[in-house]
Amino acid sequence: MPSPMALNPPSRSPSIFKKKKSLGQLSSMTTAASYLSAVHQADTRARSHDNSSVASTPALSLSSSVTASSEDTVFNTVHTEFGHCVNEAYRCVSKHDYSKPVQEHTIEEPPYYILLTTYISYLILLCFGHMRDFFGKRFAKSYFTHLMPHDGYAPLNSDFDSFYTRRLKRRMDDCFSQPVTGVAGRTIVILDRYSTDNNHTQISTGGKTRALNISSYNYLGFAQARGGCADAVEESIRRYGVSTCGTRLENGSNELHVAAEALVARFVGMEDALISSMGFATNSTFIPALVGKGSLVISDEFNHASIRVGVRHSGAQVRMFKHNDMSSFESLLREVISQGQPKTHRPWKKILVIVEGLYSMEGTLVNLPRIVELKQKYKFYLFVDEAHSIGALGPHGRGVTDYFNIPSRSIDILMGTFTKSFGAAGGYIAGPKVVIDALRLRGHSGPYAEAMTPPVVTQVVASMASIMGVAPASQSTKSALTLSPASSIVTLKDGAEEFAGMAPASMLPTWMNLHSSLADGSEARMRIRRLGFNSRYLHAGLKKLGFITYGHPFSPIVPLLIFNPGKMSMFARMMRSRSTPIVVVVVAYPATPLVTSRVRFCVSAAHTKEDIDMVLRACDEVGGILDLKHGLGERWGIDEVCKRAVELVHSM
Repeated sequence: MPSPMALNPPSRSPSIFKKKKSLGQLSSMTTAASYLSAVHQADTRARSHDNSSVASTPALSLSSSVTASSEDTVFNTVHTEFGHCVNEAYRCVSKHDYSKPVQEHTIEEPPYYILLTTYISYLILLCFGHMRDFFGKRFAKSYFTHLMPHDGYAPLNSDFDSFYTRRLKRRMDDCFSQPVTGVAGRTIVILDRYSTDNNHTQISTGGKTRALNISSYNYLGFAQARGGCADAVEESIRRYGVSTCGTRLENGSNELHVAAEALVARFVGMEDALISSMGFATNSTFIPALVGKGSLVISDEFNHASIRVGVRHSGAQVRMFKHNDMSSFESLLREVISQGQPKTHRPWKKILVIVEGLYSMEGTLVNLPRIVELKQKYKFYLFVDEAHSIGALGPHGRGVTDYFNIPSRSIDILMGTFTKSFGAAGGYIAGPKVVIDALRLRGHSGPYAEAMTPPVVTQVVASMASIMGVAPASQSTKSALTLSPASSIVTLKDGAEEFAGMAPASMLPTWMNLHSSLADGSEARMRIRRLGFNSRYLHAGLKKLGFITYGHPFSPIVPLLIFNPGKMSMFARMMRSRSTPIVVVVVAYPATPLVTSRVRFCVSAAHTKEDIDMVLRACDEVGGILDLKHGLGERWGIDEVCKRAVELVHSM
């Protein structure tokens, strides 16, 4: 059960759901400006009160439901998007400890009765589902017209291909397709609905519920409606509009895009970079420009669908190796190099190895040191997809190369997206200038796709610059800044100070004025360290409570294994129906193997230690009811886990 602190937060710390004024009291606020001013003043008072009296954001209150009639009520939302925590003990630097070996991907198996009951569940589903299809087509034809020929039309769907969707996924669509509104920050507002036909249709109640959000890719908490990045985006809309650009270059791009690409290249430590308006398209449209017929792509078996689509379109041969298994990888390398192309046995024109920095379904981290070692030995090209790791890993938030302290240019191509840590949209490809220039011409996104809109580019520039920090203009001009050709380290020639890859003020638009805490990088460093603590704490806490989890301790993606599909839907519904609702993401086949259904927690720097406590307490209670605690090792009680959180984090 939730602790007394979670149920009744201290009176000196107002609840984030507490109504500040009623609608009648707002009659004097005749304009939107006065309304927003009142919200800003309330938030300023709460923020100053919080910093002076408490160490962190209070736990969420019970009054989480909001009806449509109170939609215009002013709320104290200072903590809803990003929880405040000044306790420096709740920080952790994300970097690899080279005194320990790189963690291998290990799979902890559940007891046999769990696997047996899971298979029996699917067997029952198959038997009853096919039985209902058989009788339904004969006695309830109106419900099965899309599966049968009628009026000269062929069936719209195959009953075999759509069986899983109709008989399992649709029955738990309330867990997969929950509509939300507002910013996906520390909390989120979900739109209440119900179904009377097994989720075939949903009926909206008109109500809204604010819930703790542990399901979004907002790793650093930059997806905020207010703050320095939001101010910069607002100014860009005034200057460029929402979808049109001021000074156009090509495909709708302008000087903002040029600045963003230069900043991305500097951030990841590469010669050049290009940006794309869609993360999925970054892989699916640029991989065919890198390889073609006569080339070989070696891919991790758990690589993302966008990589698979890109490889198929390229026409190259593809071979897969067991997930993160370096022995399997090296054996495959030896085979394909010695055998060459099929039939002719000619040498491959090119061998491209594609891996992900952080795998989104497993939460595992690539063994980059070993892959780079094999790259030097076997001379292949290396493509690393950092969609989930860029911004979220490393002491400076620069991804797996930063985490392992490996030079970026030891990798040929770095790819990443802006949809996770940067709170924006789109993706990038970074590498040698000659390669990037070729991709601009040969990649399908270049000639055929529209450029990113100015507000999105501005969000990318503002959030990335805040992670890097902006070198003071006075020092940038007085001291000659030089860029080391081997890295992105900026050094002052007079030796007075070193800026570890800080962005020169000249790289940013002249009209962009970031807040001091963003410009000096202090706020971003705090966010990166908070994310490191939250990730390790949730990993360690679930382990100590007895759950089976996957993933690296520093991964902000924390999969908790549920196995049985029936338990999967019950877990999501029970978490959402708690006194303080918690929104989670459940994942099942075909995104995962059939018997490894899971809930996938997505940790953010916006969460406080108390939020993770609340998630652990909820998991402890729900997991006990659903019989989910099958992990090995020493177990602790929930109170001990919450009390010894700092010790747990630093002992992993």
